[in-house]
Amino acid sequence: MSDAQRPTDDHVPGADEEEFEPIQVFPEAEDMDLRPGADNCYKCSTCDTECPVAEVDDEFPGPKFQGPEQWRLKRQEDHDIDESVMKCSNCMRCDGACPSEVPLSQMHNTARAEYVEQNMSKFSREYWRNRMLANYRRLAPLAAMFPRTANFVTGLSVTKWLGEKVMGITSEREFPEFATETFREWWAKRGGAKVENPDKRVAYFHGCYANYNTPEVAKALVRVYEQFGYEIMVPDQHCSGTPMFANGMLEDARHAAETNVPELAAAIDEGADIVASCSSCSMSLRQEYPELFDFEDTERVAENTWDAVEYLRVHEDLEAALEGTEVEGFDDFAYHAPCHARNQGLDGQTVELLSLIEGIEAHDVGDSCSGISGTYGWKEENYETSMKIGEEMFEHMDAADAEQGLTECPTCSMQMEHGTGYEITHTLEVLEAALVGDGTTTAQS
Repeated sequence: MSDAQRPTDDHVPGADEEEFEPIQVFPEAEDMDLRPGADNCYKCSTCDTECPVAEVDDEFPGPKFQGPEQWRLKRQEDHDIDESVMKCSNCMRCDGACPSEVPLSQMHNTARAEYVEQNMSKFSREYWRNRMLANYRRLAPLAAMFPRTANFVTGLSVTKWLGEKVMGITSEREFPEFATETFREWWAKRGGAKVENPDKRVAYFHGCYANYNTPEVAKALVRVYEQFGYEIMVPDQHCSGTPMFANGMLEDARHAAETNVPELAAAIDEGADIVASCSSCSMSLRQEYPELFDFEDTERVAENTWDAVEYLRVHEDLEAALEGTEVEGFDDFAYHAPCHARNQGLDGQTVELLSLIEGIEAHDVGDSCSGISGTYGWKEENYETSMKIGEEMFEHMDAADAEQGLTECPTCSMQMEHGTGYEITHTLEVLEAALVGDGTTTAQS
C-alpha cells in the first residue's frame, strides 16, 4: 500500500470535529448555520491578499468584507447585502488562507444567496443569464440529443454575438463541444461494470462535464480503476451544485443535492466509496454540502468522498504501478493545480506521480488561479478580469518546457486552452495511457 495519507484540511468537515452551537449568518436564513470559527476574524486581511479578484479589480472589496464584515453589519442593523458579493469567483482560496479558520466561502455562499433572493430582479438579464449558467445540466441533455447540430450552432459567430448582446455571455470564448456519445450512453452500451468485486467498490460521481463534453476522462477513470480490480458503480446523479453556489442559486443546489445525497449514500451502504474526477465536484460534496445542507446522510457522503487520483494513491500502490512505465502520444506538460484541488490539499500529487513515468514530466506552473472560476469568466462583465487573473498562469505555461497543458478542472482547462492555445489533458488520461494503454482495443472496452 502507498504510504501517502489522505490530506487533512481543517476547513473540510470530518468525523473528528467537536459538537458546536450553530452560528447563524443571517437570522432569516435558519438553514445556513456556520461551522466553528465564524466570529474569529480579527481583520488581518490575509484573505484579501490571497484573493485573485481583489488583486486585479480595485473595486472589489475582497473576502474579508464579503464575509465577516457584512455579517457584522447584518447583526447590528438592517443592512442589505452589497452587490459586490456577485463579483466573488468562488475560488475558495480565502478558506485556506485564513489563520483563524473563519468559514469565508460559506459566508460568501449564504450572502450571495440572500442577495439574489432579495435584491436581484427575477426579470433581469443578469438573473436569467446566471440561472442558465448555473443549471448547465438542464441544457446539456438537449444539446447532447443533437451534438453535431449543437456544436455547429454554438460555433457560429452570430451565436456568440447574440449570447453576449442578449444574455451577457462573453463572445470572446469558444463554447465547449458536446460529445457525440455521452459517458452514460457509453456506460450503458458497454453493459456497465466489467469487474465484480464487493471488497473493492467505488461509486463514480462523474459530474456534468465529463458526461456531456469529455467522456474520455470518465472512460479513463473506469479503465484505470478496473485495472486495479475495482467494481465501479455509476449512480443516478445531478450537478454537484458548484455553479449554483457561485451564482447564489442555493435552492437549485439543494434540489440537486436532494438527489445526489440519497443516491451516493445508497452506494456507501453497498460498500462503495465515492470518487470524483472533477476537483470542484469533490470539493462540493466534501465541504459545501455539509456546510449548507442538513438533510440525512450529507455528512456521511462528505466523509466518504475522494478525489479519484487521491483515492488510488491512498488505497493502492500507485507509485509502484507507475514506476518505469512509458506513454505514447504525450510530451511534457505544463500543469495547473486547480484552486479547488489546492483547497483539498491535492496540489502536489500530479507532479509527483507523473515524475515516475518515463519520458514525460509535469511542470508546475505555480499557485496562481486560472481566473475562469467556473461560470465567472463566462460573464461578459467578468471576462477582462478573468483574463487578468490568468495572466500569471499563461506566462508560466509559456515559460515551461512543454507544449501541452494538464489539469483536473474542466473550466480551468477551458481557460488554459483559451489563453495559450495548448491542448489540455486530464491527469486520468495520462494514467490510463501508462497503466492500461490507449483503451481502444475494442469499441465496447
